[in-house]
Amino acid sequence: MKKRSFFIGLLILGGIASACSSNTEKSEDEKNLVMEVADDPETIKANEQALKELKEQQQIEAASTTSMTIDKEIHDFGKVVDGVENHCTFLVTNTGDKPLVLSDVKASCGCTTPSKPEGPIAPGKSDKIEVGFKPNGKGVSEKTITITANTDPRITVVKVKADVQ
Repeated sequence: MKKRSFFIGLLILGGIASACSSNTEKSEDEKNLVMEVADDPETIKANEQALKELKEQQQIEAASTTSMTIDKEIHDFGKVVDGVENHCTFLVTNTGDKPLVLSDVKASCGCTTPSKPEGPIAPGKSDKIEVGFKPNGKGVSEKTITITANTDPRITVVKVKADVQ
């Protein structure tokens, strides 16, 4: 009888333990970020950015692979004035059947500043990547914008170019 009560107690404890470990557990990466407690604002800001990037990565992994088209591979500004900001837009269309998540849009140079859509792009819908280009120096200039998304391949590159006067 004592053995039976002991095993029943173990089963109850096991049930309580498994009920307590629900989906609210944090991933190892989130635990590591939480462990880094700091008083200085730069470290706090870096931790917040790392957590944001981790959540974006988790969104991508949770979303299935889809496909996209971009209205152009290169935007040619033609002749532009040195030091003057120019703007263009790349139209991104989700041609797949799953939400399109642009996790990162980066330029090859500080003179080029792209901005990505904030949320997922629904199947059949489009959104814009807006690019600011402020050249520094004369001559032909060509810069790349790297787009990371839940597509295959994950990386797509577009370009802006200009003849800087």
